[in-house]
Amino acid sequence: MSKLLKEVLKHEVYPAMGCTEPVAVAFAAATAAKLLKGRTTALKVRTDPGTYKNGLAVAIPNTKGKKGNLLAAAIGAVARKPELGAELFKGLPAARLKEASALVGSGRAAISVDYTRRGIYISAEVSAGAEKALCVLEGSHKQVSLLRHNGRTIIKASGSGKKTRLPYKETLRKATFKDLFREVEHVCAEDLAYIKKGVVMNLAAAREGLKLKKVGFYMEDLIKKGYLKRDILSGAKLQSAAATDARMAGSPIPVMSSGESGNQGVVAVLVPWLVGKAFRVPEKRILRSIALSHLVNSYIKVFTGELAPICGCAVAAGVGASVAVVWQRAGANSKKAALAVNTVISDIGGMLCDGAKSGCALKVASSADSAIRAAWMASNGEGITEAEGFIGATAEETIKNIARISSLGMDKVDRIILDIMSSKKQ
Repeated sequence: MSKLLKEVLKHEVYPAMGCTEPVAVAFAAATAAKLLKGRTTALKVRTDPGTYKNGLAVAIPNTKGKKGNLLAAAIGAVARKPELGAELFKGLPAARLKEASALVGSGRAAISVDYTRRGIYISAEVSAGAEKALCVLEGSHKQVSLLRHNGRTIIKASGSGKKTRLPYKETLRKATFKDLFREVEHVCAEDLAYIKKGVVMNLAAAREGLKLKKVGFYMEDLIKKGYLKRDILSGAKLQSAAATDARMAGSPIPVMSSGESGNQGVVAVLVPWLVGKAFRVPEKRILRSIALSHLVNSYIKVFTGELAPICGCAVAAGVGASVAVVWQRAGANSKKAALAVNTVISDIGGMLCDGAKSGCALKVASSADSAIRAAWMASNGEGITEAEGFIGATAEETIKNIARISSLGMDKVDRIILDIMSSKKQ
């Protein structure tokens, strides 16, 4: 188990500029287009429902507020810089944006949703005259499962879907909370420095978000006017919301993601950091707790899926943050951690995901609020137990229960939400 944290940090905790799904779509198109010599003349994109949903209403950095997966893909196809990874929109030249917008406007770029897909699936076929290249991402925002150039296969992963899942995810699936606790006991200095980098990054995003007159700004306004008290709870809520405001508005500033999600990274990182600092917990312990927060977030998403019908900021990152705060105060206490898990999921487990957009800042604020309240209760031996609702006898069981509700019980809900969003877009 000793390498599990390193694998999670490598694959799921990285700087991302802009919403993760449009970036992934752009990355797929850029990876394909990089193989072509001539100018991009056409583009076809197909995605899973979750990726499609998350790219409909969120602004793309450095585009003056323009939105959508199709424009993101066009930017990737004309800029051709897959080496930038999740920071592909960084320093986007005006000429490339103009070229991408023209490609979309010409009708030679198209996007569709594949309702048969579950989990991350992005297919981008880029043409340059008679030349064609295809890139498919599957199972992860960065994992290329198929790459072809003029019919010649360059990369082909064996199998698809679950079969392409990276080995560490199978290790996560089999883990218990005791295993996750053991991981954070041996975090190396290099990993702690990387986690601290994420803290600095996400705090900077929060400062940027407070310049916008959105959720974080108005929470701060309530405090300034004396209607809310400036305390641990309000501070963590408003800074988390503000960082999300910046991301969803397309501000050209990166955040450190968690579980391959920027908004989840905001919750998973900032809540334990701000609470730990407020309670004067030693910094090294806070950083180790954030490592646990990342692990729990990733653990939950192995069961719920990368893009679920329920909000990952709530049932994954919010839970991870809450467990991290409990660990700061009570150490590797499985019973108290389970109370935190149960209480957050009982509280906001039904929060729907209707795609990435400015309203995500509200859900992030609610997740931060629930995480801190649940952590305080759990630290004192109080919380929701298996006697109530869909809560299980252990943290692991509760997580599997909410995953079952999400993947099986809410399958049609996700389709209906997407239909509503798509019809508005049209």
